[in-house]
Amino acid sequence: MSQRAAVIVGFGLLLLAACSGDRGSPAASQPKARQETVPVTVGTVVRKTVPVEIEAVGKVEALSTVEVLARVGGQLTGVHFTEGRGQLLFTIDSRPYQAAVAQAEAALARDRALAANSAADLRRYGDLVQKEYVTREQYDQIAANSASLAATVNADRAAVEAARLELGYCQIHAPISGRTGSLLVHQGNLVKANDTQPLVVIHQVQPIYVSFAVPEGNLAEINRYRSAGRLAVEAQLGASGAGSEQGALSFVDNQIDQNTGTILLKATFPNDRRSLWPGQFTKVRLVLARQEAVVVPSQAVQNGQQGQFVFIVKADQTVESRPVQVARTVGGEAVVSTGLTPGEIVVTDGQLRLAPGVKVKTREASAPISRGREEAS
Repeated sequence: MSQRAAVIVGFGLLLLAACSGDRGSPAASQPKARQETVPVTVGTVVRKTVPVEIEAVGKVEALSTVEVLARVGGQLTGVHFTEGRGQLLFTIDSRPYQAAVAQAEAALARDRALAANSAADLRRYGDLVQKEYVTREQYDQIAANSASLAATVNADRAAVEAARLELGYCQIHAPISGRTGSLLVHQGNLVKANDTQPLVVIHQVQPIYVSFAVPEGNLAEINRYRSAGRLAVEAQLGASGAGSEQGALSFVDNQIDQNTGTILLKATFPNDRRSLWPGQFTKVRLVLARQEAVVVPSQAVQNGQQGQFVFIVKADQTVESRPVQVARTVGGEAVVSTGLTPGEIVVTDGQLRLAPGVKVKTREASAPISRGREEAS
């Protein structure tokens, strides 16, 4: 072996010894770092009574709407209400109609006198014709004249009633109980009988309607539950849901809207607080029934490639992924048909850092959402 070859072999032996020394060093024998504990918020699977309901957006409608029109023409001499309430609404200049009544009453008095005189003539001519002092033709003439005057008296009575009726129309009263809108014709203006321009519009707001549309696929279910009794409807007040009004389903339309595939429903609300107002939009909840169901906070349900799932916290504080089937969502809770058992702990916040087998540190949600009646599991 040459001197150069001996040097190469010696250098190789030194490298081998160095590598062997690294495997036996304290750094090489140090254990791996401990797995990180992920903080999460959790909730409990419970069994409770929850409503079977349909949600929609509804529009508030007046139970009845009346456009107040003048039935006689003339100058509007008085407005007897402030915008918003009142019983006597308007007065129209009544002097022409008072004169018409007086004229009709005078004509009635005149014709009554003529009719009375004609009746007396008829009685006299009746005696005379019996004695053949007058001809039958003369008697028939007197009889016809008497009958004509009697009919004229009846017509005069009708004319007097019509004149008095028109005089009464000079005072316009509210035809329904409700709220008046903006005044459309002001005092001093001339109005026409039965004009197309109303003086004011009145909306009846107690009770009041809320109309809403639901998909036609819900119709069979609605009819089934409706046949068993009254269906409650809840209308949410305001965007924040600070309060609600309770009513009942009162109308189901007789046809499906072909353009939208929906059917129109109406609910009637007492509206004692007048919190619902015509033209207002509100979130509506039609309650069909109440059933026992397994529920979890809706935040616990996640969507994955294989469908919906939740993370279950096991006794050793690790998590597992569990597929579930959600039947519907009620408020802030998901009604789960399969996959969960009451009493199990589910993760409601912090799922992004989780995977099956990851250890977690749990804390309860500060304000759990609850609708319905919880039962012991």
